[in-house]
Amino acid sequence: MSDDDLNHSATSADPDTPHAEGASGGWGSLKGIARILGEESVSPVALRILAGQNKPGGVMCPSCAWAKPAKPHAAEFCENGAKATLWELTRARADASFFAKHSVTELREWSDHDLELSGRLTDPLRYDSEADRYVPVSWDEAFAEIGRELRAIDPEEAVFYSSGHAGLEASYLYALFARAYGHNNLPQSSNMCHETTSVNLQRLIGVPVGTCTLDDFETCDAIFFFGQNTGTNSPRFLHPLKRAVERGCRIVTFNPVRERGLVEFVDPQNPIQMTVGKPTKISEEYLQVRPGGDVAALAGMMRCIFDRDDEVGDIIDRGFIGEHTEGFDAMEAAIRSMDWSDIERQSGLTHAMLSRAADIYMQAKNVIGIYGMGLTQHVGGWLNLGMLVNFLMLRGNIGRSGAGISPVRGHSNVQGQRTVGIAERTASVPLDKLRDLFDIDPPQQDGLNAVHACEAMLAGRVKAMVQLGGNLVRALPDSRRMEAAWPSLRLTVHVATKLNRSQLVPGQVAYILPCLGRTDRDEQDGQPQVVTIEDSMSHIHASIGSAKPPSERCRSELAIVAGMAAATLPSSPKLHWDAWTRNYDLVRDLIAATYPDEFHDFTARMPTPGGFYRGNAARERQWQTETGKARFTTPDTLTALGEEPVDETMTLVTLRSNDQFNTTIYGFSDRLRGLEGSREILLVNRDEMARLGLEEGERVTLVSAVDDGVTREVAGLAVTAYDLPNGCVAGYYPELNPLIPLSYHETKSQTPAYKGSPVRIVPKGA
Repeated sequence: MSDDDLNHSATSADPDTPHAEGASGGWGSLKGIARILGEESVSPVALRILAGQNKPGGVMCPSCAWAKPAKPHAAEFCENGAKATLWELTRARADASFFAKHSVTELREWSDHDLELSGRLTDPLRYDSEADRYVPVSWDEAFAEIGRELRAIDPEEAVFYSSGHAGLEASYLYALFARAYGHNNLPQSSNMCHETTSVNLQRLIGVPVGTCTLDDFETCDAIFFFGQNTGTNSPRFLHPLKRAVERGCRIVTFNPVRERGLVEFVDPQNPIQMTVGKPTKISEEYLQVRPGGDVAALAGMMRCIFDRDDEVGDIIDRGFIGEHTEGFDAMEAAIRSMDWSDIERQSGLTHAMLSRAADIYMQAKNVIGIYGMGLTQHVGGWLNLGMLVNFLMLRGNIGRSGAGISPVRGHSNVQGQRTVGIAERTASVPLDKLRDLFDIDPPQQDGLNAVHACEAMLAGRVKAMVQLGGNLVRALPDSRRMEAAWPSLRLTVHVATKLNRSQLVPGQVAYILPCLGRTDRDEQDGQPQVVTIEDSMSHIHASIGSAKPPSERCRSELAIVAGMAAATLPSSPKLHWDAWTRNYDLVRDLIAATYPDEFHDFTARMPTPGGFYRGNAARERQWQTETGKARFTTPDTLTALGEEPVDETMTLVTLRSNDQFNTTIYGFSDRLRGLEGSREILLVNRDEMARLGLEEGERVTLVSAVDDGVTREVAGLAVTAYDLPNGCVAGYYPELNPLIPLSYHETKSQTPAYKGSPVRIVPKGA
């Protein structure tokens, strides 16, 4: 196969399809922020909060989990972080009069964007089914009925879900509430994105998180990206990437979509580059791998490394491999037996392309492997990740400075919530310490993750769903089936800052409880409180809100969790819900007592610039696996797809625009892809359009090709020519979530296969 045989190349995009004209960052980012400033009615305090965002003494961004440097920039926020903050600081209010005016049935017809545009929630609300409206209720009434409903069911019939928003203090109490009540049903938003990481990195290198810190980006020689869209999902990451490139670091990117942030970047804080300077080219090689083809791409590069080692020797770090790993021989034999024609077919890349990438790896002393959901959200996500670990370990690039593996997490505290106990898998939770500290009898069996909870709901085994943040109905796979099942629940509770789709499918008893946002001032008994979050590099940061809350009736997430717990559980001399609400330092003391190695002197270390590091055993080459060794993975296939596409089947990749965060839609501009307006589109390359007989702008229906007796389809998608590999299509999350079967998920963690599900295109009238 030659480069000319492919519908894309390693270095250039298809110029005839939509694409961004400018680099990531620059004036485009500033215009994006300005648009939100113009649309939202924000208070003057917003600019002051942005000025201190992600800095000591300020608020930690409510958007992504990227690290916060000890020496921050003048503006340590990105376009999407600013959007999230301004979105939260709106003056618009979804108050009691709003809900008196609009029925739930009417609100279901609103778009996701318009629902959140209605403003901040101000009052605790109870659903009145006769009026089909949410009506105000007192906090005492809400807590009392929620407690009665939870006590009336078996604890195993309740699920306590959390998004990645709540701080460590509220999260710790939420997990304690669940276990004191009697279950481990604690699914979390990571179940939909990086649970592949949590489960499989633990198995491979003994930790459930990445091994890198920000300092590693100052000394790495090469960075390999897999399935991560930095420009949209973590734009502050572009600053250390720019510095790395300028000092000579080489970057190679594998992604089916050419994302502008990893092509070139203009620093909005550099006046020269913003005016007369040139953009910084980020990726030296940009390889548009087929969806699911990362296994083959990594195998091809490893094959090149083995061949070079055979020729010249001293390429593979056999000292590291012999001392620290197991399974190398079987893995090596499997890679050497692979045929190059199969590697090229499955990856969609040529031998020459993969050889160039492998040369960059072999010439670098220190290499970091970065990945996002493009690697994890596949049926074979475990194999994708295992192959990346293999690749890095060949030259000892895990467990030393300037090197390592680094998943880029999404929501701001999604990793931290797992750290302090929001986990359905009991192996990661010190249940014995909880027993001793609180005189409770926590259940020993694993609880339900998001997929298992949904399966149990469909089977009638779940009766209550409590949601600490998030928009779960919209975020789930098989979302239409799940939305239809939701009203069968006896109890639904939503702790939220704004209105979203999930609240509009109430259970028989349903509450919306308005909470403070990250940016809001949190005072308890007149004393200001601080919350903490963990970034994606295992550093713990204090976050201090300063905006006036949208209503005196809003309560902190911690206060709401404690209020529900106190109303549900019998009184106990060791469960001090009221005292913990009044003073968050007491909760941090409990976290330190439960996890002393990582959180000792918690409150004292909390103000550390750049956060305090809670440590990482694999970074010290201490492998906390079953055998005490890091594990090589032996591949038995060259694709991470559950099944190879056949006939007219295509592989669906779902995308987020740069005008959204998870299910929050800020607007309808996907500027960094050159797409504007409707989100009801289907991206296909021109060769595939011709093969399938499709025309630009033609309306089609996309149908799931998983044959399980359920019909799943999304109609009315406009065909849009776009630069993608053959055999795949792309469209927006969450609009295309109805096409992903609940059962179609990563094998070992049940992470939904949002980046690699089989579909068919049905033209209108067919």
